[in-house]
Amino acid sequence: MPFPGVAWPAPVKTALAGFMKTTQPHIAGIIAPPPVLYLVSLALAFGANAITPKSISLSPLTLHVASAVFLLLSGALARWAFVTMKKQGTSANPRKQSEVLTTEGPFKLSRNPIYVAMTGLYFGIALLGNSLWPFLFLVPLLATMHWGVVLREERYLAQRFGKAYLGYKSRTRRWL
Repeated sequence: MPFPGVAWPAPVKTALAGFMKTTQPHIAGIIAPPPVLYLVSLALAFGANAITPKSISLSPLTLHVASAVFLLLSGALARWAFVTMKKQGTSANPRKQSEVLTTEGPFKLSRNPIYVAMTGLYFGIALLGNSLWPFLFLVPLLATMHWGVVLREERYLAQRFGKAYLGYKSRTRRWL
């Protein structure tokens, strides 16, 4: 419970206990859905930009072309990963139990191709918005993703799939 000694009302205690649970036998116990983490980071970054604008020193054409490249490639990678997971018969939702260890398609290149794609989409949106703020917010976002999502998912997958996951983990990079 956060803030020991605070007299929390019973409904708050129940909600906090459920939210703070990091391991459950059938799901990864992540702190929040990754799309929410990325969207909150972008919202905070563009909010900061509205207060104190910090633009990127590139021509509009360069910004738009780079943005388009990130958005298109990242969108294609995300689609490929989702289609691969669906074909394997498992869900991409980290709050649901993994039915199958997916190691095909983009998962041969990265253990987290969907998160790589989300980061690329984030870059594309930051460039399109011509703001440096999202890049400043990227460090805490990726730290949150690492400790609050990825490591928890890895622990869960090791428990769920044992040696199969550990072998996959040893031969496939976490990111790129």
